[in-house]
Amino acid sequence: MSTTIRPLLSPTLSFKSSFPPTQFQPFRLQFGPKLIGFSPKPSTFPLGRRFALNDKVSNGDVLTGLDEAEKEARGNSTMPERFRYLAKEVPSPPVRWPWFVVMAFLIYAWRVVLFELSNWKNAALAIARFIGYVLKYAFAVVYHFIGSPITFSIRCMEDLFYTIRACYSWIISNAPVPDLTLIVVLASIVLAIGEATVPNCINNQPYVLTVSGLIGYAAVRGYISEPLFWTLLLGVYAFSKFLKKRDDVSAAMPVAAVLAGVGEPWVRVLVIISYTALAIYQYSKMPSEGKEAGEVETRETRLPIPLLLSALAIGLRVAAKWSGYRHLTWMIV
Repeated sequence: MSTTIRPLLSPTLSFKSSFPPTQFQPFRLQFGPKLIGFSPKPSTFPLGRRFALNDKVSNGDVLTGLDEAEKEARGNSTMPERFRYLAKEVPSPPVRWPWFVVMAFLIYAWRVVLFELSNWKNAALAIARFIGYVLKYAFAVVYHFIGSPITFSIRCMEDLFYTIRACYSWIISNAPVPDLTLIVVLASIVLAIGEATVPNCINNQPYVLTVSGLIGYAAVRGYISEPLFWTLLLGVYAFSKFLKKRDDVSAAMPVAAVLAGVGEPWVRVLVIISYTALAIYQYSKMPSEGKEAGEVETRETRLPIPLLLSALAIGLRVAAKWSGYRHLTWMIV
């Protein structure tokens, strides 16, 4: 009875040694009636390494695509190295047909969503247009009743703004400093005479002094004619004398200050002399008790607005000229 051993290796694998037979004798099969075994002589070259080399030569680098974790797991396995590539799991082909159903559903759902969004968009735009029409109608109704006052107020504010800016530009560029200084000095003389005669006469009529100053400015700038100028001054004197019941010095003080400031030279001299004589005459007729009371009651005197504006114009003009000269000096240096 003979023993037949089936080949365990693939017929495509070759186990012929590339080393000389004197240097490498890995194993020797013994066939006999008793046992089939290996020679006790140890191998000088690892069997697994020989199989790995032959496997690499025949099939290419099989283990190239394995990662480190898989190599380590396979290294701890008891399966021979030559069979380990057969144990690699083959990935199953992906199932793609359910995706067609999903894509069809998504396309249909997206179409429905776009349709609904377009409907909502049209509805929102229609509501917004309706609200806009209602607001326009409400604004038209309101503007029909209060539009004219609002427009007039806006125009007045705009005119005031441009007037202030024009005045400021004129002051910076063309303010006559000598004339303004002379006006301030002569008007201050008249006011000082009136305050010395009747104490607190300046504080008692600030608005009348302001109106008188505006009348004088309008006459100088040519906004009003000379007859109208004299008529307005006469009206101011009558208002102080007959309506406010003031004495002659207090009633004539605003008119005298304006004429002394903006009149011709002979008018200025005549007004100052006449007003001084009137003040002396009225002071001489006052009783001694009134004089002493007037001296005691004389306190802080508020500067009239026209004189304050004139002083401010002088300061702005002088400061602008000084800044211009200083700037030119810096440019030259």
